[in-house]
Amino acid sequence: MIALALCLGLLSPAALAPTAATRHAPWTLDEVLAALREVESGGSPDGGRNARGDGGRALGPYQIHRAYWQDARVPGRYEDCRDPAYARRVVEAYWRRWCARALADVDAEVLARVHNGGPQGHTKAATRAFWTKVERALVRARQRAEALALGPLSAGRPACAPAPAGARG
Repeated sequence: MIALALCLGLLSPAALAPTAATRHAPWTLDEVLAALREVESGGSPDGGRNARGDGGRALGPYQIHRAYWQDARVPGRYEDCRDPAYARRVVEAYWRRWCARALADVDAEVLARVHNGGPQGHTKAATRAFWTKVERALVRARQRAEALALGPLSAGRPACAPAPAGARG
């Protein structure tokens, strides 16, 4: 259907590009957590299990500090924060404790800034740069998902457009 619309000139490639409205579209909790993980552990090949940051004071895919883990009150050992599933439970428990409304609303900015700056992180100027990184990761992931959904259209030319002169195909 989209390919037909492109062929008929009803949609331009620019019309398919993410807009400000798409960038600020509501995110799912899974999207927020994936973006947070990407920013915190850079998508390391082991899922972030061996990621260490802040001079060795933070660990795992979400770079959890001991005080954060203690505040989350999830049974287990601090070292368990290396396990992606356990670490996710810790992050969600921390958010339930400190920003339950933002968690219920999946307010990505508040969630990211509280994760980065503590219970009042969403009010700290120092967490804005972290939020910007998470927001960029969210937008990139949404763009990748949209490109995959479009299939051949994401290759740069509509399926019905002729190949450039001299192109092999």
